[in-house]
Amino acid sequence: FAISLPAAFYRLRWLTVIVGAVFTVIGALFAAWAAGNPAVLAALGSDARLQQLVNHDFVNYYSENPAASFAGSVWTNNAWIAAQCVALGITGVFVPYSLFMNAQNVGITAGVMFAYGRGDTFFSYILPHGLMELTSVFIASAAGLRIFWAWVSPGPRTRLDSLALEGRSLVTTAVGLVFVLFISGLVEAYVTPSPLPVWAKITVGALVLAAYWTYTLVPGRRAWLAGERGDLSADDAGAAAPSA
Repeated sequence: FAISLPAAFYRLRWLTVIVGAVFTVIGALFAAWAAGNPAVLAALGSDARLQQLVNHDFVNYYSENPAASFAGSVWTNNAWIAAQCVALGITGVFVPYSLFMNAQNVGITAGVMFAYGRGDTFFSYILPHGLMELTSVFIASAAGLRIFWAWVSPGPRTRLDSLALEGRSLVTTAVGLVFVLFISGLVEAYVTPSPLPVWAKITVGALVLAAYWTYTLVPGRRAWLAGERGDLSADDAGAAAPSA
């Protein structure tokens, strides 16, 4: 928590931002497409069904179950998604596919909400927990892409050594995300559906996100400059083939 994990997050910082930007653009395009195209809305369901979604189902999802059990369900589900992105990232296919499908789902939901004049409701219920939750997905996706690139372009190392290094450091990332997602799950269960003013709920989400980036950029940069890469110690990692 003091050295390896922030170093592992730090090495993924730029790729995390890039993944997040691509996700946001895709989601925004789907939102605009759905909101501005009556044929798309008709294909998604009847007017009564969409009215039920925007006026009841979207909001009720966050409070229809006891907060503790809902937080546990959200936590385990999101941790599983993050673990898949890291573990299956080596294929080079799973991460782009998963990101695209998630961006599509979020974008179309936003488009429906905006089409029915409930865009403010969408953001007030997505942003408090979504700022950190989606960032966690971006981190996991960045980790998966790194492990894919490790065997595509290993640099001066052998492919096996490059893959081993990335794999060990990115497992550190996956374990760290379990704790990050636990916090975002608590926000989703206890803050998002709470009677707090919208500005207060979004402020809580923004503070959680700011705490993550502070943790990544301050102790993470310090550990990185000291030579840490989120890997195991040399004794635990084992010998590697010499490289030029």
